[in-house]
Amino acid sequence: MIPFLIIATTLFLSSVIAADEAFPSIPTTFYVAKTLSDDLKPIRREVYGEGKIFDITHRYTQDMPVWESSEGVKPFLRLTTSMKNQSLSNTSEMKLSVHTGTHLDAPGHFHDKYYDAGFDSDSLDLQILNGPALLVDVPRDKNITVRRVLFRTLNTDRRLMFEKEFDSSFARFMMDGAKWLVENTDIKLIGLDYLSFAAYEEAPETHKFILGERKVVEIIGLLSRRVKSETRHTYIHMIIRIIPVEALKLDDVEVGMYSLHCLPLRLPGAEGAPTRCILIK
Repeated sequence: MIPFLIIATTLFLSSVIAADEAFPSIPTTFYVAKTLSDDLKPIRREVYGEGKIFDITHRYTQDMPVWESSEGVKPFLRLTTSMKNQSLSNTSEMKLSVHTGTHLDAPGHFHDKYYDAGFDSDSLDLQILNGPALLVDVPRDKNITVRRVLFRTLNTDRRLMFEKEFDSSFARFMMDGAKWLVENTDIKLIGLDYLSFAAYEEAPETHKFILGERKVVEIIGLLSRRVKSETRHTYIHMIIRIIPVEALKLDDVEVGMYSLHCLPLRLPGAEGAPTRCILIK
């Protein structure tokens, strides 16, 4: 009787594990079943519309760099149900930091009071994230002196976003450069080609400054049009100094003016968001 119970328990646990892991697991976002015929392969592109649309978003892979890590992203995508296990569909789940790969930062990333108040990635202004943008080549030194919108730097030349190990020597903004942008321009968005726009040694202070308040607008409105009383509510709309979009893929794109489109995932409560960014001539 005891051997039977052991065998039955083993079979039960095996079935639970199999159901949880869902064969096959996905080692990367580029998994293709070996049983597919050679003529059934997806076309993955960086440029669309005969050279008019450029995807400047990095693909998510296990070998992407992660802040202060030498091990990359690690496995982050897996099938929870698989048609190869007689499920009705293939369904994947993803687990990774919202600051992985191409992403943007919301005020709550380095301001706890804004995090508690709900100034998250879902509260950012899409009018700022979409519109005319200038791509410039930055002189290949460590510190950035050119003040424009999307900055292609030595990070692209060194292909740092294709290296698994985090590199703290990336080209970046120093605090004085960030202050100059805020005090002397009307720039609302900057993009850079590594995990942070701010220098590694000054990252907290520079983020706090850039993500701080440019101005706060109070919007007074009736709670409901159906309410005849003068009950009113104050909504606080904060206009942050600059929205940073980080880890852009700017290789093989000519400098010049484009229409930039960045659409972050709508993640209420998140202080950042993975973002799909494209440039259109």
